[in-house]
Amino acid sequence: MGGWAAATWRLGGCSGRGGLRVAVARRGSSRPGGGDRAATLSDLLQSSVGAAEPGAEAAAAARRERPSPREGTVLLFPGQGSQWVGMGRGLLRYPAVRDMYRLAERVLGYDLLSLCLEGPRGELDRTRHCQPAVFVASLAAAEKLNHQRPEVVESCVAAAGYSVGEFAALVFAGALGFAEALYAVKVRAEAMQKASEAVPSGMLSVVGRREANYKFACLEARKHCQALGIEDPVCEISNYLFPDGRVIAGHLQALEFLQENARKYYFTRTQMLPVSGAFHTRLMEPATEPLAEVLKSVEIQKPLVCVYSNVDGKKYMHSKHIQKQLVKQVVSPVMWEQTMHSVYERKQGIEFPYTYEVGPGKQLGAVLKKCNLKAWKQYNHVDALEDEEEAEA
Repeated sequence: MGGWAAATWRLGGCSGRGGLRVAVARRGSSRPGGGDRAATLSDLLQSSVGAAEPGAEAAAAARRERPSPREGTVLLFPGQGSQWVGMGRGLLRYPAVRDMYRLAERVLGYDLLSLCLEGPRGELDRTRHCQPAVFVASLAAAEKLNHQRPEVVESCVAAAGYSVGEFAALVFAGALGFAEALYAVKVRAEAMQKASEAVPSGMLSVVGRREANYKFACLEARKHCQALGIEDPVCEISNYLFPDGRVIAGHLQALEFLQENARKYYFTRTQMLPVSGAFHTRLMEPATEPLAEVLKSVEIQKPLVCVYSNVDGKKYMHSKHIQKQLVKQVVSPVMWEQTMHSVYERKQGIEFPYTYEVGPGKQLGAVLKKCNLKAWKQYNHVDALEDEEEAEA
């Protein structure tokens, strides 16, 4: 198949037997905001597109051919929080990855590769930087997988991404073009950063016993905030990770209250996450409009492999569905546990597919182990760095 990304990063997608394809060139993309910025980005996208337009045969084949469950593969794309300084090193041996980072610099307006490789950590961890960084690094890892195990990519039957990872999953599946999706991620990340700076808020990882009532705990935390004089406080479940594993997000005072009263609510472990705000709650409402405006101007196609939405754990059906859910996702809890049940649901006796987490970190693998041990036994990780044996050579 060759380097799928070499063509995809012009504005590509996926095909083969659910594998990667070159999307039809999308010329004349308009941009919100008007003026020189819109024209400049439109020119950028046009200049990044090759002249060749693929026929419909590959797309038709992708829909016709479906491997058996064991032959088929599932790809999982990580989200914010999996980033670390040094990711991407070693992947630059693949020409398509170098092209990817060069185009990313033009879309973002800063040197993403240097930030990923050299830091500083504080800058990489900022929401406005880490979301594009994880997005690109994950697709770079997918390119690595395509070089090392092309049959894995070609036999992909489903993909899912955690939060911003959903954009990478949709690019992989041919629903979004790389440059346009990266621009949408840029706008999303900057808007979420701005929203998080408006209110002192955060996210608390919680593991509870079976008796734990997370919603009741959130209710009492909100009452506590009201007693402190906070109007309309926010404290709600923002991530469903695995059975008895949640992330609760909202005002910092609410999260501090939950930590102090953890035993009362049958929480066995609590930990503040290193993020700047209460993502996937209504405190992110100001970020929805900028993202919605961008997605209106982006061409979205039906995915060529099944992609599951964070909002409800269901498959994306069409372009309008994708557009709507990506905006709703910003202020809705990530239903990852439910998504894992949807991806791996099968009749008894049917084998589980091979799963590959592509990108920095192994967090999604750890969550999968808690959600579905049998599915996890077929789990593999494709990291966004060089292989140990290659590094030693």
